[in-house]
Amino acid sequence: MNGKALISPTIPSGEEQRVEGTLNQVAQALGFVPDGLRLYGISPPLLENFVGGIGYFREHPVLRQELLAMIRYLASSEAGCQFCIDLNEGFLTSMGIELDEIRASRSDPENAPLNPNEKQLLGLTLKSLSDPEAVIQEDLDTAREHGWTDRDIFDAIVIAANNRAFNIVLKTFKIEHQGAFA
Repeated sequence: MNGKALISPTIPSGEEQRVEGTLNQVAQALGFVPDGLRLYGISPPLLENFVGGIGYFREHPVLRQELLAMIRYLASSEAGCQFCIDLNEGFLTSMGIELDEIRASRSDPENAPLNPNEKQLLGLTLKSLSDPEAVIQEDLDTAREHGWTDRDIFDAIVIAANNRAFNIVLKTFKIEHQGAFA
């Protein structure tokens, strides 16, 4: 994926304030607006929906941010989405995790700098992405034995699936790095 983005995040006429308001919320929360989110300004309702989902996971009552970022990171790595790999490496290092530790998880998710029960849930989410038909009742039972509720399991699978969809959108429109729209 080298070259110029295939599409520009042109905000529909009359929707500028709506989009800018949403992007300002993102900037306040993250300190910047990722170009991947800026792209969603093309469709204000989808931008608001996407940002709402991010807000939910940023305030998740159980799943730690390290786990959620690692799910996104490894899902993006499997999908080859460099934008999301870089973004989540940045999030993880800002959480105090060493870059070498983060990158070691790419070759083996068991190397992820997470708690054992989190590694189990991480493995389940990755399995759901690579072979959803292979997920069986025993996988869910094992997650429950590791202390996860059905909501935790569901939410982890959803963030992985949503991330994969985001990877596809970014790769389709060639949004490879922050600064794609500079």
